[in-house]
Amino acid sequence: MTGRQEAVTVYVPRDSAARSVGADEVAEALRTGAAAAGRAIRLVRNGSHGALWLEPLVEVATAEGRIGYGPVAPEDVPALLDAGLLDGGEHPLRLGPVGELPWLARQHRVTFARVGVTDPLSPEDYLAHGGMDGLRAALALCPTEVVDRVTASGLRGRGGAGFPAGVKWKTVLDTGSDCESALDGVKFVCCNADEGDSGTFADRMLMEGDPFLLIEGMLIAAHAVGAREGFVYIRSEYPDAVATMRAAVDIAYAQGWLGEGVLGSPLRFDLEVRVGGGAYICGEETSMLDSLEGRRGQVRAKPPIPALHGLFGRPTVINNVLTLAAVPTVLAEGAEAYAALGVGRSRGTQVFQLAGNVARGGIVETAFGVTLGDLVEEYGGGTRSGRPVRAVQVGGPLGAYLPVSRFGLPMDYEAFAEAGAMVGHGGVVVFDDTVDMAAQARFAMEFCAEESCGKCTPCRIGSVRGVEVIDRIMKDHQEADLALLEDLCELMTEGSLCAMGGLTPMPVRSALTHFPDDFLSREAPTGAPAEADRPHSTAEDTA
Repeated sequence: MTGRQEAVTVYVPRDSAARSVGADEVAEALRTGAAAAGRAIRLVRNGSHGALWLEPLVEVATAEGRIGYGPVAPEDVPALLDAGLLDGGEHPLRLGPVGELPWLARQHRVTFARVGVTDPLSPEDYLAHGGMDGLRAALALCPTEVVDRVTASGLRGRGGAGFPAGVKWKTVLDTGSDCESALDGVKFVCCNADEGDSGTFADRMLMEGDPFLLIEGMLIAAHAVGAREGFVYIRSEYPDAVATMRAAVDIAYAQGWLGEGVLGSPLRFDLEVRVGGGAYICGEETSMLDSLEGRRGQVRAKPPIPALHGLFGRPTVINNVLTLAAVPTVLAEGAEAYAALGVGRSRGTQVFQLAGNVARGGIVETAFGVTLGDLVEEYGGGTRSGRPVRAVQVGGPLGAYLPVSRFGLPMDYEAFAEAGAMVGHGGVVVFDDTVDMAAQARFAMEFCAEESCGKCTPCRIGSVRGVEVIDRIMKDHQEADLALLEDLCELMTEGSLCAMGGLTPMPVRSALTHFPDDFLSREAPTGAPAEADRPHSTAEDTA
């Protein structure tokens, strides 16, 4: 008499990037194929490890560990099952133990430690992998001690500005009776998940792959500053992230992680997911507040700052997804351990996102200080087209374009600022030698004209005039227009109300500095096809 066959655990990502290339169909094919073969499986829809060129990446739990196969198409499943996939059998798509893949093994996963490993909506999985350890540590401390530890960790805002998180939290904590907006004691914690930069997707992947981590980070922030209510503001283009976060919030309430008496403590915190209308400007914190309040998203003049006069006029902590998601590790493992990573004033890890014309696009989490060249060539594998890299844009559509000669630049806030660039949200978009950098500069101005909230003149009008001036330069090759463009860039930088208009000149100036021939000579870059024959690689293609 034979015993009952034990079910084999099979992982197929539910991440929207994997689903877009057939992960749902692969999961169904595995389910039906295993049933037809008389094999019992436990199908787990995990997050993605971030190796997007291998998606859908199927993993099978074996005595050797989790064996990966990928990229798997639905039509590959029968042959994989015949080859013994459920037992870790050999097949051309077999990758071996996923954790030992050099691309993944070289990384230092902190914020993304659970993403791709666990079932995102399983509270049991979350607790088994260290979930809520940070919150428990925080609840054992007074708010001031929590803020001090976040400050000591050196954690800075991962949304792009790089402002010290501890300083922001202390400002909200310290609001008292002398602050008119805090008379009633109401404070908020808001997570800005309006990830609109082209080539960025870390916020989405974390919300889809480890949503309880974000909730835990917001709970710690609430305890630290005395907030009782919070909102996660997600852009409408992320329906899977919205659905996952809402499901996670419901589960968290059921687990006693939200609402009254969080984890048996005096803490009460209520959390709600709100969906934005798709305006890029709502990535700016005050525009997001306007949207949350039911108004058109427009930039507010500062002062007052949101930490004193934020949502509905109350003191408000506003942080990005990756910032809040780093906080549980800081509390669980200690500020010193987190601060030991990185370089200079850039402490901890950053989740870099490789996109554009790159062979191995996806998520790379590593300590600050890794060079731009290492990210593009070692992790990214160069261009997908196989042509030489010509330019890389770091920090979203308003970030600088950097040539290969700057590949030695370390990923560090201050080092990038000195080079006239910015790390931003960690997006890295790669272009090969067919790119037209004048067209890229024009795209930056056109993007600003399209996405400007319209509140201030330098941004609203300057971006339109910028497109016109670049068009004249590309047509007439007049150096006088270059001087005019520089004056316009200076005006936008100094006079715009927020970073939307203030940073638009950065990609324009960097393109002019590093690729001047593309503006005046209008000759095809070295080794590239002629203008009429070559495909234009623009930021629109890589968004």
